[in-house]
Amino acid sequence: NVQVVKKIKPEIWGKFLRYNYLKVDFSDVPSVIALFSIGPASAVCVEVIKILIKLFTVGTNSMYVGEFANLIGIILYIFPTWFIYKKLGKTRKSARIALICDLPIRIAMSCFTNACITLPLYATAMGISLDEVVRIVASVNPAITDLTTFIILATIPFNFIKVGLNFVIGHLLYERLHAANVMRKVA
Repeated sequence: NVQVVKKIKPEIWGKFLRYNYLKVDFSDVPSVIALFSIGPASAVCVEVIKILIKLFTVGTNSMYVGEFANLIGIILYIFPTWFIYKKLGKTRKSARIALICDLPIRIAMSCFTNACITLPLYATAMGISLDEVVRIVASVNPAITDLTTFIILATIPFNFIKVGLNFVIGHLLYERLHAANVMRKVA
């Protein structure tokens, strides 16, 4: 209901976004393991299944915009990472290099998708302007004054932390599973 959304004070939306929009989780870890152990198709399948399980069990709190952004994120990490990994010879070292190289790629593309796709979709879904979305976020972080400062002060640090942690933990778990001979390298 758009009218209900418009009546809610920006500070309340800001608190909602603070706890529901930018959330660090480790949901990409299984796809990192799948990518290096089986290949890109398995990593995509893991990500899609993850999204479907979330939708069927807890639903969406982002009007499906977050799930759509997650699908975009799949492409931003799986294919560049796989390309670099494959090009460098599919070794443990090449896996580390691929993840390190993909981190700035994914952060840069996240900035673009947030500015041009995700935030405008949130604004449309909530029935408010993009400037209003930025104002809502600014109620949580007053240093955010426009879309540019949103990207610099929210998108970049958040993605660096979330993606970096998922890559590090995923790679460490992959290394342990591989070293313990729990899985055979198929890819």
